[in-house]
Amino acid sequence: MKPRHKKLLAISFGVTLLVVAGLLVLNAFRSNLVYFRSPAEILSGKVPTQGMLRLGGMVDKGGVHKIPDSLKVVFKVTDFEQCITVRYEGILPDLFREGQGVIVEGQLQPDGFMASKVLAKHDENYMPPEVAKSLKGTAGSRAFCK
Repeated sequence: MKPRHKKLLAISFGVTLLVVAGLLVLNAFRSNLVYFRSPAEILSGKVPTQGMLRLGGMVDKGGVHKIPDSLKVVFKVTDFEQCITVRYEGILPDLFREGQGVIVEGQLQPDGFMASKVLAKHDENYMPPEVAKSLKGTAGSRAFCK
């Protein structure tokens, strides 16, 4: 085999190896993506609800119930159209409270949403664009969920 052919074979093998590595990396990113959804989107049944989800909205007023002598808490997240009950076990962020924006990450279950992570907005003026877009109505001082 001529040196020219060896060089061409090595270059084509290297390019093939880079393409395969790139496809594997892209596949890993796709399998780790967690999509943001609002309560109305999830309850409408239009989105796949298996796997990890990010649920965003406002913590409903009067909807936070802490279980005594444990780190378990049950609260409702609303987008002023629908509400989802969220169960979480762990330490809540300092800024978590009723009437504030929240994003929870976890899985949808038949009896509600089981959160593995709770993120509260960090500033009184900031809200993630996805949450702001999904919150079309305004909440007064009353609770939205029934």
